[in-house]
Amino acid sequence: MIFIQLIIVLICIFIGARMSGIGLGVMGMIGLLLLIFIFKMQPADPPLEVMLIILSVVTAAAALQAAGGMDWLVNIAGKLLRSRPEQITILGPLVTYFFTLFAGTAHISYSIMPIIAEVAIKKRIRPERALSMSVTAAHMAITASPVSAATAALLTVLAASGVKLGDILMVCIPSTLIGVLVGILFVYKRGKELSADPEFLERMKDPVFAKNLDQTESPSAVTILKPGAIKSVIIFGLAVIAVVLVGSFPSLLPEFSQKKDFVPGFAVNAAGQLQVPSMIMMIMLAATGLIILFANTTAAQVTKASLFSSAASATIAVFGVVWMSSTFMNNNSAVIENTLGKIVSAHPWTFAVALFALSILLFSQAATTKALMPLGLTLGLTPAYLIGIFPATNGHFFIPGYPTLLTAIQFDRTGTTRIGKYVLNHSFMLPGLVTTLASVIAGLILKSIIL
Repeated sequence: MIFIQLIIVLICIFIGARMSGIGLGVMGMIGLLLLIFIFKMQPADPPLEVMLIILSVVTAAAALQAAGGMDWLVNIAGKLLRSRPEQITILGPLVTYFFTLFAGTAHISYSIMPIIAEVAIKKRIRPERALSMSVTAAHMAITASPVSAATAALLTVLAASGVKLGDILMVCIPSTLIGVLVGILFVYKRGKELSADPEFLERMKDPVFAKNLDQTESPSAVTILKPGAIKSVIIFGLAVIAVVLVGSFPSLLPEFSQKKDFVPGFAVNAAGQLQVPSMIMMIMLAATGLIILFANTTAAQVTKASLFSSAASATIAVFGVVWMSSTFMNNNSAVIENTLGKIVSAHPWTFAVALFALSILLFSQAATTKALMPLGLTLGLTPAYLIGIFPATNGHFFIPGYPTLLTAIQFDRTGTTRIGKYVLNHSFMLPGLVTTLASVIAGLILKSIIL
């Protein structure tokens, strides 16, 4: 019976992934209804914390975008990248990594990728190298960002074991950065130079293509920064610092157990302490309010920002697919534990492979984390080990359908960044595999030293 249930879950995930956007969420709900009414499964609790954190963080990022803060950051990045064009293969991915680390969303990379492509083309450096690693670096930074939904999801799973946000960051920031550096070394001379690439040379025979290739934006096309841009960055930055502090030092949070008629709930645990995930929501939405008040933007402009619409898609996707997966896991926990327990105990690395495989289907680090990490604890893996393999949730690149990959391909006018004839032999496959493997290995080494 469990195999039929698993097939239903996988079919819903596969169809939802093909739909993209909210597809995973709506197909997850169809699968959940089938599990409830056909197999009489009791539904698990919906992933409310992760959903609300996604909404809170991405709304704050949308406010940063609406106030012009992202444009200001992109201008700084552009100056840095153009000042050292010969190092674009190194600087492009690193800048993208730190931008995503700060913002908590890989969508910020859309603004940086055209600059990376332009600088590489002008210097006649194969754009595929910098672009493939920039996309990979953006994904890796999600599992190291203090304000990403994925990190928050891992914290909610491991908090009961005494894990703090600082524990996750101390391992995941250096491990993913090491992975990105290894990936950069891997792609540094990967592929033929443009001067020896037959496809590029063939394109250069077209005078229109050759002329367009060297066109640079005119000064009039440069974005005029909004008056509240810098203020919005400062407010958002202070919010990120606040999240790190309360997540790393829970003693800073208020405690209500001595209050008369105290009742624990969603925001306050049984010990009377305010929950860290709830505090993250409050801080990020408060930052949104402060940006609206002091950074010359409006609530209407925030809701019109492109990042705001991505929050709705991500929330629905996580809502449906995680609720379905959790219901399947909870109702089959005994069978799963008996079947996989010995394998995972003998070969813990197999759980990292499972995380990677599920992330390929879910296209979401947060959804993968919330769906599978609790199983890791059930199977006897330590919280420290789960933190070490956290970067394994970055399997987005495997199937070339994620927006960041497609955007990078679009911006490379030379055609070096591409999807191959056999689909999976695309520009991001090897850099992604190398970077993910290096990050996981570094994470496992660091967790044994730090935790």
